[in-house]
Amino acid sequence: MNEAKETLRGIEQKYKLFQQQQFTFIAALEHCRENAHDKIRPISSIGQVQSYMEHYCNNSTDRRVLLMFLDICSELNKLCQHFEALHAGTPVTNNLLEKCKTLVSQSNDLSTLRAKYPHDVVNHLSCDEARNHYGGVVSLIPIVLDLMKEWIAHSEKLPRKALQHVSELPESQAASAAQPALLQQEVGNENGRKEGRHVELRGAFSSLDQSKRVNPPPLSFTGEGPGRKRGALSFWLLDNSLVFAA
Repeated sequence: MNEAKETLRGIEQKYKLFQQQQFTFIAALEHCRENAHDKIRPISSIGQVQSYMEHYCNNSTDRRVLLMFLDICSELNKLCQHFEALHAGTPVTNNLLEKCKTLVSQSNDLSTLRAKYPHDVVNHLSCDEARNHYGGVVSLIPIVLDLMKEWIAHSEKLPRKALQHVSELPESQAASAAQPALLQQEVGNENGRKEGRHVELRGAFSSLDQSKRVNPPPLSFTGEGPGRKRGALSFWLLDNSLVFAA
């Protein structure tokens, strides 16, 4: 979560720089529309801006500011994927995330978007024609940033265990299934028989070289445990298994 918040702060800093160049951005779009003979329809999608930059952008200043806008949109899209991987989500967070993913998609129609107070990006547009043509494209980034900050605020209220990475569960299951040894422990005390303990580790020596797989004489040592008398504990290496017996 901290990494996601840090990434979002970095994008916000880039957007502040971009916001200072809004007039340059609008001028660049205006030049591209003229070159494309596309003065009627509004700027309606990220893909349209991408197309303008690739085919109708004639100077480095326009290209630079258009690329800045596209880079921020791309980073927002990647951050949506990061958010999706942080936790399974709740109805509220899932709804916020879906809105973000829709808004930053290449083909989404953003012409009707209008950023509201405290954002004033629309008010900075110079005339009604500019507002009608560029109001959506200048509103996109601040709206998405607000939705992402709201997503983080809701996510931080979730229990810590709910924030577990959604991919960690299958990884942990796979790790458990890959344990190389099977540990079995039996403790019994039936009909006055002397209590004993049997522990078997199977597969622990499967990787040993054939020349090293020998059966040495049993070794023993003394030990004691709860409810049992002090006695000897022996073990053998039999058929790739280490067998303990009291």
